[in-house]
Amino acid sequence: MGHEFELTDAAEVDATPEELWEAIATGPGIDSWFMGRNEVEGGTGGVIRGAFGGYRPEFGIREWEPLERLVYGTDAAPDGRRIAYEFLIEGREGGSSVIRCVTSGFLPGDDWEAEFEAMTTGGALFFRTLVEYVTHFTGRAAVPITAFGPPVGDWDTAWATLGAALGLSARPATGDRVRLEPEGREPVEGVVYAVNDQAVGIRVPDAMIRFIRGFHGPMVAAHHVFTPGADAAAEEKAWSSWLARVFD
Repeated sequence: MGHEFELTDAAEVDATPEELWEAIATGPGIDSWFMGRNEVEGGTGGVIRGAFGGYRPEFGIREWEPLERLVYGTDAAPDGRRIAYEFLIEGREGGSSVIRCVTSGFLPGDDWEAEFEAMTTGGALFFRTLVEYVTHFTGRAAVPITAFGPPVGDWDTAWATLGAALGLSARPATGDRVRLEPEGREPVEGVVYAVNDQAVGIRVPDAMIRFIRGFHGPMVAAHHVFTPGADAAAEEKAWSSWLARVFD
């Protein structure tokens, strides 16, 4: 049967249209809030390429209106599967802007509900991370970090375990102050900026730390590190060890 969908996220941010365009329309900008590593060949007819673990999506750019509108997406697969993203930027007086993201597409099959839930909650986290990025880290490019933990059997227990590892008495909630101690690093304090059933986002002085429920898999660390000279391989090794220690 399948499912046709359209989802809209919007926020007013303390960022200019130029800063927002840099965040959504360049590889280093997208690297700093979305997932994995990204490359952009700009302009209508161009392409945005991603790399997240073994996932290698390519999105054709359909509309390219600098500082105002960006639309990209996939062609329909034989089973009808497709997805598209439309970003709209509206500048406001005083240097602020409104950013909107419309995600639309089609999920095939009779078992689309679980995938739709994962996509919806993941999209909400990514948009909230974009807002955090342009609010607290604009002008800085992140090193994206992806690390995978052991398989998770009980996610309610896993989220409570994560809360304990962050120094909390329960699963994380928005606004919680937390303390992280990644392997071989000095402890760092932060604040939880986003929570839903499948993800937790934490802002620390030089990074945005995200834990995501892998689709039919493990807890995934999908972080953005803004420390100058950060080594992606070393960061991923440290966070893989942290995940193994916390969730094994």
